[in-house]
Amino acid sequence: MGLIVQKFGGTSVANAERIRTAAKRIVETYKTGNQVIVVVSARGQTTDELIDLAYEITDKPSTREMDMLMSTGEQISIALVAMAIHALGYPAVSFTGGQVGIVTDSYHTKARIRNINTQRIKKELDNGTIVIVAGFQGIDAKENITTLGRGGSDTTAVALAAIMKADRCDIFTDVDGIYTADPRRVPYARKLNTISYDEILELASLGAQVMHSRSIEFAKKYNVPLYVRSSFNDKKGTLICKEAKEMEDIVVSGVAVSKDDAKITIRAVPDVPGQAAKIFHEIARKNINVDMIIQNASIEGRADVTFTVPRSDLKEALNVAEKIKNDLGAKEVIYDSKIAKLSVVGIGMRSHSGVAEKMFRVLADEKINIQMISTSEIKISCVIDEAHADRALRSVHTAFGLDKVEKAEVVKV
Repeated sequence: MGLIVQKFGGTSVANAERIRTAAKRIVETYKTGNQVIVVVSARGQTTDELIDLAYEITDKPSTREMDMLMSTGEQISIALVAMAIHALGYPAVSFTGGQVGIVTDSYHTKARIRNINTQRIKKELDNGTIVIVAGFQGIDAKENITTLGRGGSDTTAVALAAIMKADRCDIFTDVDGIYTADPRRVPYARKLNTISYDEILELASLGAQVMHSRSIEFAKKYNVPLYVRSSFNDKKGTLICKEAKEMEDIVVSGVAVSKDDAKITIRAVPDVPGQAAKIFHEIARKNINVDMIIQNASIEGRADVTFTVPRSDLKEALNVAEKIKNDLGAKEVIYDSKIAKLSVVGIGMRSHSGVAEKMFRVLADEKINIQMISTSEIKISCVIDEAHADRALRSVHTAFGLDKVEKAEVVKV
């Protein structure tokens, strides 16, 4: 007997028929002798609808009350899934994140899990009950409801799998695995049979929509095998696992584009020691994540500092940047919210050269200007104009041979 964690996304429980289908899949796993923990997202577009409802009331809703509101979506889903399992004649019980002891910090709308008290879950599992847990949510030390931000249900599932030492964690979604690119944007993207934690971590942070980076971090740290599978068929899906030597033979595993960022430039910052520390200390105090950073060469004792932030944080980041400009005596703050980040990822880049040259050549041939560049051991990212994002994605995908029919079937969308 093993312990399996299964996570069902919003599309997997969008209506009664899909909820019943998910319940049957859960029961099939349970009937083979496994203990089962199920993590469920809000149905369909429920979270977006709740957010829209809040902004119909006020344009500045309290983040605490937003968490209170948004957490209700998952509570509906878990109750319905439990009822569907009961209808099949099997025991199940649903819990909110707080009820099963998921404790987070107090950053409302983007909290992080601090610890999980597993006592209640273990008791139900030992009694032979299927445990249904609301994803995306927890409580802080003062018992305020918190939500985990984008991809929070994935994070809940992987965190539970890690702390419960589950045999595996199955992520059921509306796609049947992880592709070399988003098949909605690249019609000939290929499904990958396996991918390393590091590669999917980079892809997730760069705009790939299948899983969120925080969930991959948990999985990598605790070596949780993840299977990304479709809710609508029985195909094998994609295994996310430890890096294997043969993976290095593939230079580039995937290409991603993100339109979720904005670029801010603080112009004519006095070029003296400590200025960058002051700038990013103030940004960090507001819990705003900074991705790419460039400082140009000093001219007459002043330099421009450019950085990217999540587009959702742009307004607050601009307020901070204006304050910084005044404090440092800089000239002005400018921004661009119409940018995209194009990235290629592959652990094979560690042992193969020429990847950057090929990527830059493709963009040059397409007459697409590169505004910023950042690299890691297995990733190259470029900031470009948002208007060219999809064309750049398809061109780079083709240039690295990812849409050729080799080891995987071609998917046409």
